[in-house]
Amino acid sequence: MLRQLGIELDFLDSPVSIGLGGDVVKLSSKDSLQEYQGLLDLHFSDLKKDIAGIVGEIGKVMGYMEVLYGIDKPLFLDVMAHPKYVFGTILPWMLKYLRKMPKIARLGLPVEDYLAAFSGKRALIDIVAQHFFKRTPTFFALSYFSLYLDYRYPRGGTGSLPGKLAEFIRARGGEILPGVEAATVLPGERKVVDSAGVEREYGKLLWAADAKALYRRLDLGSMGEGRAARRIRARAGVLEGKSGGDSVFSVYLSLDLAPGYFARIASAHFFYTPSTAGLSSLGPRPPASDKAAMLAWLTRFFELNTFEISCPALRDPSLAPPGKTGLIVSTLMDHSLAKAVDESGWYEEFRAACSKSVVSTLDASIFPGFAAVLGAFDSTPLTLEKATGNSEGAITGWAFTNDPVPAVSSMPRVARSVLTPIPDVLQAGQWSYSPSGLPISRSRTLSAGASSIVRWKYPPETPVSSGEAAR
Repeated sequence: MLRQLGIELDFLDSPVSIGLGGDVVKLSSKDSLQEYQGLLDLHFSDLKKDIAGIVGEIGKVMGYMEVLYGIDKPLFLDVMAHPKYVFGTILPWMLKYLRKMPKIARLGLPVEDYLAAFSGKRALIDIVAQHFFKRTPTFFALSYFSLYLDYRYPRGGTGSLPGKLAEFIRARGGEILPGVEAATVLPGERKVVDSAGVEREYGKLLWAADAKALYRRLDLGSMGEGRAARRIRARAGVLEGKSGGDSVFSVYLSLDLAPGYFARIASAHFFYTPSTAGLSSLGPRPPASDKAAMLAWLTRFFELNTFEISCPALRDPSLAPPGKTGLIVSTLMDHSLAKAVDESGWYEEFRAACSKSVVSTLDASIFPGFAAVLGAFDSTPLTLEKATGNSEGAITGWAFTNDPVPAVSSMPRVARSVLTPIPDVLQAGQWSYSPSGLPISRSRTLSAGASSIVRWKYPPETPVSSGEAAR
């Protein structure tokens, strides 16, 4: 997409590793799947038949992914100007895709349930699946073993991507107003009132923030009580009862350790599980009002969980001083947990305890000496909710536990995912399609949430093609 827009951004390979206990597999090709199988065999030696069945399913999904990602998707391509690409590449690919779709559709069962058909050992299923979101569809979950081989990282850090997009927008007459919140939407008048009380007219409004926030901020007074207003209220009622998906607890660490220390153990992107016991052995969560019980539960929670660890300096050495490095360590966490603790009055102590547990768990397992911390800060689901405006601090839109998920979830219908019942208002971002992913569902990457307005002016200040202007 960036190439088709003429945006130049240097991407670096971001190799992925998977670790369990004291053992790590660095994924480098499709053949690494066999190494992953060997890792599981090593720790579950009495379940090799079960493991072979699970790995066989992963291999099958990887084959489907070769079709899905077999070509560059020409999302901004002027098809009339490129008939050779359309008839020589896109149409043959679509035929392959249509043949695979029925097989993919049969993999919609939650991954935990699907894997249970291959093994009765809950711990094994946990180790394979616990770093995915609750009730993640099987195809979406198992496809990650293919996507791991394609991870890319922008030189200069992930902030380089929104930076380049901002340059692109401004160069074409766009105006970005960070920190200016869309407080009220008046669809009958085609106006947005911002947080400072300034009214802004629109021809089309693209809402890329939290879906519930849009409907809460609608003022339907000027629309009357016609069919459109009734449809809008009905949609608002449906969404209000739905919940956002999983969130994360993250700790950001400055360490007195050279990047080479981490390179000897794992890759720049590392999924690590300290214990083979699995989160299912954790037991029920105690009430937040019982601080002692909750703190003990949290210690065990981090010992059993799966961490997603990023070491940016392994990809881009300019991102850390010589001999030092930074690390981002994240793990899935329910918004309800952080909220309950906050309501019990010991939220700051909770955050400190979580950070301490993360560091001590990694120091006692895969990264001895890890406690050489120069500085640290953290974010919880409440942090993400406040910073981005996303319900429940969700990082991928709607929870898979919603029945049904209130978004388009069929790939053939993906073009309809942008539609809303509100006249001239379209939606984008992670709430528009399920399961979320590029390009439709990455508003969280831009950290915009409900707190910024992007406005386009035409004619643009720099020339663009007539096709681009029409779009």
